[in-house]
Amino acid sequence: MHPSLKPLADSFVGYLAERWQMPVVLKTIEQIPGGASRETYRVRVEARGEIQGLILRRDPVSSLIDTERALEYQTYVAVWGTEVPVPEPLILEEDTRHLERPFSVMREIPGCETGIPLLSTPPYEGLRETIGANKWTLLGKLAAMDVTQLGVTDFMEVPEHPAARELDYWAGVIDGDALHPQPVAKATIRWLRRNLPPPGPKQCLVHGDYRSGNFLYNTDGEIRGVLDWEMAHIGDPLEDLAWSLDPVWAWPERELAGALLPRSQAIEIWEQASGLPVDREFLRWWQIFASLKALAIWISSTEDFINGESKEPILGMAGWVLTDRQNRILVDRLQPGSPLLYAEAVV
Repeated sequence: MHPSLKPLADSFVGYLAERWQMPVVLKTIEQIPGGASRETYRVRVEARGEIQGLILRRDPVSSLIDTERALEYQTYVAVWGTEVPVPEPLILEEDTRHLERPFSVMREIPGCETGIPLLSTPPYEGLRETIGANKWTLLGKLAAMDVTQLGVTDFMEVPEHPAARELDYWAGVIDGDALHPQPVAKATIRWLRRNLPPPGPKQCLVHGDYRSGNFLYNTDGEIRGVLDWEMAHIGDPLEDLAWSLDPVWAWPERELAGALLPRSQAIEIWEQASGLPVDREFLRWWQIFASLKALAIWISSTEDFINGESKEPILGMAGWVLTDRQNRILVDRLQPGSPLLYAEAVV
């Protein structure tokens, strides 16, 4: 254990002992790097003679994405036990007296990885297509679920016009956080408003950040857990599909969605699993929106890095590198016939 983690570890073990009403012994604790919206730790403790693997997620001082922890935790509770696998939610604690900031606890899913670059190394070589098929099958199954039966309508708004709501929200983030003029973003917002699609025939639980890197896979290519539901909401099924296809998640690769499958194949798998046909014009709108939403996140991270309390490298990197990258994608996508409009692959 790194010495800097000892105060957190002692407080967490004390909290568990009080909550579970039994002695708890710390075995290991390590911080998992790369978390953009929560500090994440892998913890192993012993209680009643059994070793338990836990994932502790604590609110950071500042974050790449401002999200509601209770909504995220309730979403895990709603999805747990369905065809879409997620870590088992155990604890949501919003009282700051325990670990200084609110936190949640999930059951660890052992023996899995998240990194897509590992697919070029043993023992994960050859699993790219299998993982890709599983990824878009699960996303299609999520789109097919009834939001009322899931219970998410109890704590999520059901929008009258999903596209309009999402555009208004993320345009507002750009207006509020931009530190200098954003001509590409403004041009994109104008295009999206002019071409706003009507509400679709179905609304579903939208993950909000369904991309490669946000799921756990094993050596068989099975996806054991979908992670990071911070931006979950009720909306149009095409929103998640478009986000999963955005070129930024596989940059500079321009042929494979999420560095896994050709985009046309990913779309076909999603259609089969969801039972929903993809309208190419509506998907085009959501693809352009997805790039704007990502740009809004990078713009917001720049503001947070400059003016916020945290100087985490991920905030500065996103603001510097990814803002430029997303601007380039949007400039390409706004052109008619752009090769980055992968809706053209839809039959």
